[in-house]
Amino acid sequence: MRGPQGTSLSGKDGATGDNRKVPLYRDEVVVLRTHKLGEADRIVTMLSREHGKIRAVAKGVRRTASKFGARLEPFMVADAQFFEGRSLDIITQAESIASYGAAITTDYASYTAASAMVETTDKLTEGEGSLQQYLLLVGALRSLSRREHGASLTLDSFLLRSFAIAGWSPSFYDCAMTGAPGPHSAFVVQLGGVVADDVAPPGAPRLDAATLLLLSSLLAGDWTTAELADERTCAQASGIVAAYAQFHLERKLRSLEHVDRTFGDPLERSIR
Repeated sequence: MRGPQGTSLSGKDGATGDNRKVPLYRDEVVVLRTHKLGEADRIVTMLSREHGKIRAVAKGVRRTASKFGARLEPFMVADAQFFEGRSLDIITQAESIASYGAAITTDYASYTAASAMVETTDKLTEGEGSLQQYLLLVGALRSLSRREHGASLTLDSFLLRSFAIAGWSPSFYDCAMTGAPGPHSAFVVQLGGVVADDVAPPGAPRLDAATLLLLSSLLAGDWTTAELADERTCAQASGIVAAYAQFHLERKLRSLEHVDRTFGDPLERSIR
């Protein structure tokens, strides 16, 4: 996805007398993924603050003398300048804003959680993306890099909030079908959350009050409550979140298979 043309550079236009806009633009970006192109280049997929999802070529970044190759690795946040190309834009400059990747990649749980986050973001932002999605991802990566909360809980909170931004906010209290006041215990992914008994399909799974409280807390970002949950409750909530995410994406999230789902003791998590 390419951003709109940038504003004209008055110095250059003034020197040439050309009033046409120069096809340059600049934005803050978080790197989602990269893959090789030719012998020295790389295609970088990024979510930007203002231009949605961008796919651009970083020329020469695989050479050891590259000035900004390390700034364009997954999980990194950068201030980048782009030149609009015919099919792919070209990254002409990149300055580091936050080097979350260095801290995330040294911890397996954080790395696998971050991988699932960027894969989800990549799939959810096929259109223009949004500022809310950008800020949510940057905040989640920052939290992982600082080990603020458990990696698995951070991922589950990110997924729930990301889908809420995309318009698929699950209901964990009132009936998702009729709006009947809760609490309800039957959870149906396809119907958008918990449903009342009179509309629940036969065999619908039932969630206990502790799991529903945890899911609600993760959706709201209430970490004081979320971190009191025990390991069994966290595990059940993670299963629900994974099923919900993959249903709405209509495809499998490959990164979820590798996520470290070790939750540990609630007291240990709270003082980590």
